[in-house]
Amino acid sequence: MTRLSRYDDTGQAFPIYITVVAGLLFLAFAYLAVGQAGATRNEAQTAADAAALAAAQDLRDQLAGQWLENVLDPDSWQGIFDGNVGAANSCWRADQLAAQNDARVTGCDPELLGYTVGIETTEPVGDTIVPGTEDMYATATATAVIEPRCSFELTGEDAGDDVLPDLDCKDRDWDLDPDDLDILPAPEDLFDVHLADSQANDE
Repeated sequence: MTRLSRYDDTGQAFPIYITVVAGLLFLAFAYLAVGQAGATRNEAQTAADAAALAAAQDLRDQLAGQWLENVLDPDSWQGIFDGNVGAANSCWRADQLAAQNDARVTGCDPELLGYTVGIETTEPVGDTIVPGTEDMYATATATAVIEPRCSFELTGEDAGDDVLPDLDCKDRDWDLDPDDLDILPAPEDLFDVHLADSQANDE
């Protein structure tokens, strides 16, 4: 009788064991699905950040180029540093960087000194035990801004091309000589480019 009872207990425990194992497997797959979705969101945010920075950097290069073209006209400098110039749209750079990160641009809004870019991943989260993930794409937005790194002060002596105002930048002060313009600030000397805001989501 004792031997039969032991076998009977073992038979009753086996379905419980199967249930526990099935539950653990479900939890493992659920954690995998959550991790997969999180990884896709991170990829989307990386793509948005890169796209926004690329657009802003292209705008920065345009502003720096205009400053170089007008270096002998100090009266025009402030408008350039403020972004009040006719710069070309730089969203094409956002498109390039998004594509390199397996995403596409869904919105690109130029600002006076920066860009806000929205993207969507070109690959979905993928098949998981969570319904609908096979058609779920991650979206993200990012804003990159440009900040002038230099300041200057116009005086009456700056009239004409004989005297240029000193350019006081964060890392260096530039004593500009209109007769010796071989060494001038680079775009990164004139402007900072950095991210201001970012946000990732699943759709």
